[in-house]
Amino acid sequence: MGHMGVAQRGRISRIINDTLMICFKEKKIFLLICYERNRHQATFKITLDVPSDLTALSNMPIADENLEGNIRTVYFEESPIMSTYLVAVVVGAFDYIEEMTADGIKVRAYCPVGKSDKGKFALDVAVKSLDIFAKYFSTPFPLPKLDMVAIPEFAGGAMENHGLITYRENDLLYDELLSSTARKQRLVIVVSHEVAHHWFGNLVTMEWWTHLWLNEGFATWVSYMATDIIFPEWKIWTQFLKQTTYGLRVDALEQSHPIEVEVHHARSILEVADDISYNKGSAVIRMLQGYLGDRMFQKSLSSYIKRYAGKNAKTEDLWSILSEESGVQVNSMMEAWTKQKGYPVISVKSRDNILEFEQSQFLSSGSHEDRLWTVPITLSIGSYDRHKTLPLETRFGELDISELVRSADENSSSFKEKNEDNCDEHLWVKVNIDQSGFYRVEYEDKLAARLRKAMEGNYLSEMDKFGILDDAFALCMACKQSLSLLLSLMDAYRKELDFVVLSKLVDVCYKVVQISGDAIPDLVNELKQFFMNLLLFSSEKSGWESISGESHLSALLRGEVLVALSTFGHDNTHKEAIRRFQAFVDDRNTPLLSADTKRAAYIAVMMNTSTTNRNGFQSLLNVYKEANTVQEKERVLCSIASCPDPDIVLEVLNFMLCDEVRDQDATYVLAGISSKGGEVAWRWLKENWELISTKYGGDGMLIQHLIRDVITLFCSNEKADEIEAFFESRKRPSFDMNLRQSIEQVRIKARWVENIRREQSLRDQIKHLARKK
Repeated sequence: MGHMGVAQRGRISRIINDTLMICFKEKKIFLLICYERNRHQATFKITLDVPSDLTALSNMPIADENLEGNIRTVYFEESPIMSTYLVAVVVGAFDYIEEMTADGIKVRAYCPVGKSDKGKFALDVAVKSLDIFAKYFSTPFPLPKLDMVAIPEFAGGAMENHGLITYRENDLLYDELLSSTARKQRLVIVVSHEVAHHWFGNLVTMEWWTHLWLNEGFATWVSYMATDIIFPEWKIWTQFLKQTTYGLRVDALEQSHPIEVEVHHARSILEVADDISYNKGSAVIRMLQGYLGDRMFQKSLSSYIKRYAGKNAKTEDLWSILSEESGVQVNSMMEAWTKQKGYPVISVKSRDNILEFEQSQFLSSGSHEDRLWTVPITLSIGSYDRHKTLPLETRFGELDISELVRSADENSSSFKEKNEDNCDEHLWVKVNIDQSGFYRVEYEDKLAARLRKAMEGNYLSEMDKFGILDDAFALCMACKQSLSLLLSLMDAYRKELDFVVLSKLVDVCYKVVQISGDAIPDLVNELKQFFMNLLLFSSEKSGWESISGESHLSALLRGEVLVALSTFGHDNTHKEAIRRFQAFVDDRNTPLLSADTKRAAYIAVMMNTSTTNRNGFQSLLNVYKEANTVQEKERVLCSIASCPDPDIVLEVLNFMLCDEVRDQDATYVLAGISSKGGEVAWRWLKENWELISTKYGGDGMLIQHLIRDVITLFCSNEKADEIEAFFESRKRPSFDMNLRQSIEQVRIKARWVENIRREQSLRDQIKHLARKK
């Protein structure tokens, strides 16, 4: 689900007998998406009066049209039964391209005039997705056509209006030369997600916004399934773990909310259209799919779609059908996962040949709440061939692993030939195999040590290496493990080359540098040196130039690592980046700077910018102003606030408010603010609140981004108090929960800062790691 609102107003002339009449006089793109939603559905007939030279679109194909002078009256076919929030009309100047699905559905991509070729990739993805979903759900696409439209000003990524999907331009338009590999991948996932809504959301609609996750969680999960079918070489299910992490982070807050959260008015839905509904929702679905099995899950979903087609459904309806088909009491198993907030951390200990488990709610604040879940525990011992599954339904549980250990001993002779120095390594235990469950794992010291040896010996999957680091970071932030232990673990990733694992390593590096700026500022440079050393192995392998025939994941890795090295101030990376940037300034068609490496170069330029050295900054602004593609503009905006000079950051924030930057694009600038720009950004926010509130106030999404991205730069209780005081008289329902979550994150980091300062051996360890090559 994306933004809902009016992009350019026309005049609603009358509504007669369920027929919506709208007259347009201005030749601008008009977008109307109905905001409210009734518990009852209806059919719709729509008629538009529009200038004759503009394209008019709605949910259904055109039935008839009449021309009187320069005004064209367009009559659309009556829709099938549907919810009001899915009704839409678009009027504007477009070019389009079209294809047909195997079932004869006409699919079109409407693009800015002269850019229809940029819609070809998205069109191809949509056609393939339609065929995939029709087969998977054993239910045909419910409409005679599907239009996809690129909208120039659109706060969300996209919106699944029935038969008329609207997108931000950069989520529909793909340019082989200008679109990065990461943007290409996002486009595939977004298009698949919106197409999937025509089954989960449009054909079967949630009973009320309390069950929003039935739309968004399932559309997210199934979009990854479609992407994996279309591009299996992308290993997209491994990358899905990044989405799971977003859900885990938010759901570790005391200010989180259940997947099924009470919504009293449709105006409040933007608050719950978040990482819980999308990412926790999709992760819980993946967990349940793994527990029930792929075939049973697919069969059950097909039955659900058929039974509730054209109707409203709630979570219990889905659980009921899954229970009928599988014979498993899904409702009792899943109720805790959807009706209560949070998730467990599983503590694991070993005594003789008994594994002992204990579950407790994981909260980043260190608080304790008495909640329990039915946790599908999966584990392997010494090999993925030796595995067990068990449901943990109580606080404590145990498992006799004698048989698995004997099996490991029988194979130990061949193992010892490979690992003579680590004869006990075959006893490693990995819980939550491939991170399929929505929970964290905390190992006792001896199990953690064996797991690290297994990782260094390359015996673990990429998913598990990702999960071990992600859990360790979360435990460190919650002050359940020391930063020393986390840094020691990170050192084991020194020769990692997998993109997903490295992206997690980079993410942890960023967050440790940020917290260290407050906790141990005199050691930040040594920490950065250590992190740069960790990344140089992969950087030297990937370089700056793409290699003919290289994989999608190799291209993603190159961009990720170069951006990190630029951000941490790696001298040789900066020199090379600036050299290539200058070549790009002189010749926009130079092969020295590709779509995947431009952002690293732009960040290097801004890292070397100051009020006394503005040349690179000015050149980058010129790139933005001269660019005629959304891809290039986005890249510049994502980079220009990364400058360490607060005065430049202030200038960038003021530039963001001018007419040269679309409102929707403010999110790119805000996400890139440097930690050194935090104070000036907060002061700017306070001083300009009335202007900001007026400019972005009509859109909860933009205000939420602005508040979160500025506030979460801080790490002190004093700043949290100041933020609370400022917003005391300025709270709004549209961002109240987002504000409370952001302030909680500041207080969590403040607690983490104090914990780090108490670590005795940290200083010597960081200095040692910084010198290690």
